[in-house]
Amino acid sequence: MRDSTIGPLFSSPVMTRHAANPILSPGDVPYGPAMVFNAGVAKFKGKYVMVFRNDYGDEHQGLVAPHHTTNLGLAFSDDGIAWDVQPTPCWSWHDEEVIRVYDPRLTVIGEQCYMCFAVDTKHGLRGGIAVTEDFASFKVLSLSLPDNRNMVLFPERIGGRYVRLERPMPVYSRGGIDRFDMWMSDSPDLKYWGNSKLLLAVEDVAYANDKVGPGAPPVKTDKGWLTLFHAVDIDRSRGKNGWEDSWQKRYTSGIMLLDLEDPSRIIGRAETPLLAPEAAYETEGGFRNDVIFPGGMILEESGEVKIYYGAADTVECLATAHVDELLHLCLKGTVK
Repeated sequence: MRDSTIGPLFSSPVMTRHAANPILSPGDVPYGPAMVFNAGVAKFKGKYVMVFRNDYGDEHQGLVAPHHTTNLGLAFSDDGIAWDVQPTPCWSWHDEEVIRVYDPRLTVIGEQCYMCFAVDTKHGLRGGIAVTEDFASFKVLSLSLPDNRNMVLFPERIGGRYVRLERPMPVYSRGGIDRFDMWMSDSPDLKYWGNSKLLLAVEDVAYANDKVGPGAPPVKTDKGWLTLFHAVDIDRSRGKNGWEDSWQKRYTSGIMLLDLEDPSRIIGRAETPLLAPEAAYETEGGFRNDVIFPGGMILEESGEVKIYYGAADTVECLATAHVDELLHLCLKGTVK
């Protein structure tokens, strides 16, 4: 296990941050959240759609965890850049067991949009899958055992089965600390999941010493499944680094290419981060500085890839690259 400090990290030169960043901020949302971030984004029925996480609190109070402090917001766009935020949240779930839902990830399969999400319950953190046709109502299809989260679905069946990436959160069996890896499971019906296998371990990634896990849902190309992941390193010298009393982690995004017919096989992986915190809205003034978390990826007909990511756990941003450049990054990288 690697516990040493990672050191400076930089984004790949193929990535361009959009000049309009942040493309969604708390002030754009009419019901007053303190942070809007970690959105799922997809193209659905002729529109770009974004479901984003809203958290409440402020710099002086910090964040508290009861159900009323988190919900999911909804926005639509014609170009994927300027967003029309809807006047009310689209989903908030809480009852005697469920505390809150958050971190949505959107995948369109056929005529429906599926949303993976995290859900805090009184008996553990679970990952869920829901389906919607209109974003006005959501039908929950499955919930995992604790502790599992960061689930994303592939946009089609592979070998006749649905496939998801996920990040279970073992502590006892991984040395009593964060040491979380990226796994894969499949299902015949989106309800019952199994055939689980390890896809990417934290020790495989040179710029992570804490955890790795899924980012945005994978995108299909003729070379393979283009797949983002988040990678986390921890440095005990970082101190406060945000609104929290102490925030010592840094989140970056990596990219890899998975085999089309057997996505448990990594064809290639970029050896350095695709996106690392560098811009002011990623490194300063946020709830948790030095955080980039990719939640949406769209491949346009032009070959442009739009990558949507939460920055500093406070705002939502956009970066772009050409698909050929991203494939080259993966294919010139390590092969597994």
